[in-house]
Amino acid sequence: MKTILVATDFSPAASNAVKYAAEMALSIHADLYLLHIYQVPVVYFDIPVALAADDIQYDAEKNMSKLKEELPATTKDQLYIETVVKEGSFFDELKTACEYKQPYVVVVGSQGKTSAERLIYGSHALHAMKHLEWPVIAVPRNATFSNIKRIGLACDFNDVLGTVPVEEIKVLVSDFNAELHILNTGSKDEYNPEVPNQSVLLQKMLGKDIVPVYHFITSNNTDEGIIHFAEANNIDLLIVLPRHHSLIDKLIHSSHTRHLVLHSHVPVAAFNHHFIKSSEVI
Repeated sequence: MKTILVATDFSPAASNAVKYAAEMALSIHADLYLLHIYQVPVVYFDIPVALAADDIQYDAEKNMSKLKEELPATTKDQLYIETVVKEGSFFDELKTACEYKQPYVVVVGSQGKTSAERLIYGSHALHAMKHLEWPVIAVPRNATFSNIKRIGLACDFNDVLGTVPVEEIKVLVSDFNAELHILNTGSKDEYNPEVPNQSVLLQKMLGKDIVPVYHFITSNNTDEGIIHFAEANNIDLLIVLPRHHSLIDKLIHSSHTRHLVLHSHVPVAAFNHHFIKSSEVI
């Protein structure tokens, strides 16, 4: 049975991500695993640390129950939902939960309403997207799930065999019966003779059942060009490759990934290089 894991801090952004994940789980007959991770703050004065931890856990469990109850009846009555509240480091506990549940995807909220919220939620989302060894979908605050019919993949056609997690993309496309749109993010000012060869190789890796549509992003600003294309062409889910040694290194070092996640109205999925399996290319 597939499981969709949602990391929530009960913020509006995270709560919206829970609703998105619940609808997504229904569409592919998956279970829902809601996880809240809290940290006990440093306590001064005469307040016992144990008491502070008990209060935080009590509040967290109360909020988790409320969150589950707030899911639409048509959703929660048809889903198996497991809720867990854990103390510890956000990323460490999230990784431990993933190792235990082996989720289909991890869903997080990517945006808050205020600048402070955007910093907190974006930091969690980006760190998980860059480092977690499971697919991570960052859901914008106002995004809703209807279906995933058009999937976009940002790719610069540089070593597709070593950087594109084809098997996972094929599963995603198949599960949602979606179109795959490949966004060529290479430089338009420099001809790369490897692009035609790499595109043919990628097609062979995808197999005959998936015929992607190719697009070239002509914007001088890559991240803005990707966002504009995704929104203008009704892309339901945009895949980026955080460990990609060309495109993603540029995104990380120039903070483009942060811009992409914090400003896109389209859910963004990150597939790390850990997922890349060897593919037999004929």
